[in-house]
Amino acid sequence: MSDKENKNLPVIAIVGRPNVGKSSIFNALIGRRLSIVHEMSGVTRDRVVAPASFNGRHFTLVDTGGLGLLRGEKVRKKDLDGKINWDEAITAQTNVALESADVLICVGNAQEGVTVLDEEVAKQVRVSGKKAVYAVNKSDNKQLVLDSAEFARLGFAHVIPVSCEHNYRINDLIECALSLLPEDRENNSATDEDKSGASDSGDGEAAAEKPFSIALIGRPNVGKSSLVNALLGEERVIVSDVAGTTRDAVDVDFAIRYRDGMTKAVLVDTAGIRKQTKVDTVVEYFSSMRSQSAIRRADLVLFLVEASGDGVTSQDKKIASMIAEAGKAAIIVANKVDLSTPEETRKVMLDEIRRTLPGLAYAPVCFVSALKKSGLGELLDGIAQLREQMDVAISTSVLNKILSDAVERYTPPVVGNAPLKFYYASQTGKMPPSFLLFVNRVEYCAPNYLSYLEKMLRSAFDLTGFPIRLELRPRPKKVESFHSPERSFQSKRPRKPSRSSGSSSSAGKTGRSDGRKKK
Repeated sequence: MSDKENKNLPVIAIVGRPNVGKSSIFNALIGRRLSIVHEMSGVTRDRVVAPASFNGRHFTLVDTGGLGLLRGEKVRKKDLDGKINWDEAITAQTNVALESADVLICVGNAQEGVTVLDEEVAKQVRVSGKKAVYAVNKSDNKQLVLDSAEFARLGFAHVIPVSCEHNYRINDLIECALSLLPEDRENNSATDEDKSGASDSGDGEAAAEKPFSIALIGRPNVGKSSLVNALLGEERVIVSDVAGTTRDAVDVDFAIRYRDGMTKAVLVDTAGIRKQTKVDTVVEYFSSMRSQSAIRRADLVLFLVEASGDGVTSQDKKIASMIAEAGKAAIIVANKVDLSTPEETRKVMLDEIRRTLPGLAYAPVCFVSALKKSGLGELLDGIAQLREQMDVAISTSVLNKILSDAVERYTPPVVGNAPLKFYYASQTGKMPPSFLLFVNRVEYCAPNYLSYLEKMLRSAFDLTGFPIRLELRPRPKKVESFHSPERSFQSKRPRKPSRSSGSSSSAGKTGRSDGRKKK
């Protein structure tokens, strides 16, 4: 599902030449740091999309890369030093935003005044025929506010000096942009707001569904952006052979199969996570931080590795540890199978993955080629299956029956002074599946036995793709009267009476079991 398919909300796109503060304005308008901001020119490459609202009016805001080409200037695939020239790809992404937007916010720099590129961007905006407001950014003092008047010669009816650093006239800017929306788009926005209000006043069942978040994670140049484009069927994010092309964590609307229909999802394309010793710029550092944040907020992680003879790298192992420690559902995606014979690659690569990534032993492996668009059906089926499993709640009675059978099949080894006993278990969480087990002594449980119980639970409830969290806790005293040792998992046979218990003890004191004195 592409950005422009969200027809219910009006779209406002931010455009301008490089390094005028478009991302700063984007972050100021949505009220959080989503786009990476840096003084380096060309930091934003892919278009970044986010829902936003102002005074109860809802809209979609789009941040774009800088328009850096003069009219008639030819785009070169590579510069003379062999590095990729990003202008072509960035311009293509910006043109998509221009076409899908209802209103444009064109941005200039008050500190630099009107430049030739500003004039060229203004021409492109006028050619698009879209209504626009001009934001003169970095108007940080009175003199710069006065100097911003020169931007009026670019032909815009609405020119507003703003300062993101001082939060100067940001509200005026968005109010002006919203006032320029076509009447039909205003009505759509108002209708959505009414529906939202109706949902909030009800019992919550009709509340807006939170999209299922799917993060694509991996080291640089393993094909994350290519896979996003392949799944969407369009060139949504920029792809190149140069590692580090993607810088922002880009959220893209998507839809996946869920039960008998389709449900909303979000594909999160992230920057490649490199070794810290190889991160040589501030921008790359923040890109890596955004990728790690994407892992934490994702519902499902697609961990991309290369299906090649080089196998799993040390950086792959570190990224796998991040995913496992975050407790995320995961699918390992071995990309680029088209570069070698699939039959040979799959067997060797599968053995390599299982041997070198033990922390992700729970994750299924899918072999795909984003370039050839092969294996995508299997991947989508795997995503749909995991999505359905996330809603499964295991009843306490069934859970205890499975654990009881597991303990009866394989008795816990004796670690301490007495055997380990399980009394009761319950599910405490779904993402990841978490279970609380009451025992006599936690230290009596051997690590390999805990792994055995995890394996039994995964097999019984089809928890492939999910990490399982098992917590052992000593049985509290208040539970003893309800779950006595006679009802523990181990107590399948009746207990034999002790020599020092029952009637023998009474007889020793009174001489008779009935308590009467002996004559």
